[in-house]
Amino acid sequence: MREQRAIAGSVPRRLAAASLRELGAAVLAVARAAGGMLLLLLESARALVPPRVDALEFVRAAHRFGVESVPIVAVAAFLAGVIVLLQVAVYVRAYGATLLVGWGSGFAGLREIGPVLIALMVSGRAGARNAAELATMRVTEQIDALRAMAIDPVPYLVVPRLLAITGSTVLLTVLGDLFVVAGSALSAWLMVDLRLATFWASFSTYVHPQDFLLGVQKSVFFGLSISLVSCHFGLAARVGATAVGAAVNRAVVGGAASIFLLDYLLTFLLP
Repeated sequence: MREQRAIAGSVPRRLAAASLRELGAAVLAVARAAGGMLLLLLESARALVPPRVDALEFVRAAHRFGVESVPIVAVAAFLAGVIVLLQVAVYVRAYGATLLVGWGSGFAGLREIGPVLIALMVSGRAGARNAAELATMRVTEQIDALRAMAIDPVPYLVVPRLLAITGSTVLLTVLGDLFVVAGSALSAWLMVDLRLATFWASFSTYVHPQDFLLGVQKSVFFGLSISLVSCHFGLAARVGATAVGAAVNRAVVGGAASIFLLDYLLTFLLP
């Protein structure tokens, strides 16, 4: 009986110890990844002074990660504008505040919904693809082959992708803002029976350039975080059949987490 009680009492302690070990391992993994991304950022910055960037690789990366993302970003942004308007329309009908329709849609869309949604789309598409490409090159020893030929992979592979993904995120955010506003305006006209002139009057009166610029400023940090996270986990992929999939999974999860964390911080820091 005493032995059974001793065994039963040791089970919670073992579970607690295992939980602490897992928590400690997770904290160390996050710290290790953050340190690796910081070092990668410093190496990339050093490659820019003086500029040592492969122009052709930059153009290819901009097309893969930016141009090819335009259709999905446009559709997602347009639907986001429709959703924002439908949420605002509930209060418009309840309180008769038609003059606030354009403001509500524009304020929420330009400052938060547009930049965050587009960054998540870029992370899910461009970030995942970037991590998969670099992880494949890592697993197949193409990265080692570049080093054997005295070619530094940071200015040749990483820096063009950092610049391409960051720049594409900013431009896609600007484009997405247009589709967010267009979706809100058309849904206000077709679903709420609100004239486009009334919507535009509300939008132009109460939405300020600072609202648009805040979203664009956020997109710079979002794009940089997406590119850093995807490049880091792609280059850190291990050898094995599941290495590429694991790198892509970490890149997508890490990219989304960094977007929400940065959005929280930038909302307080930026005017």
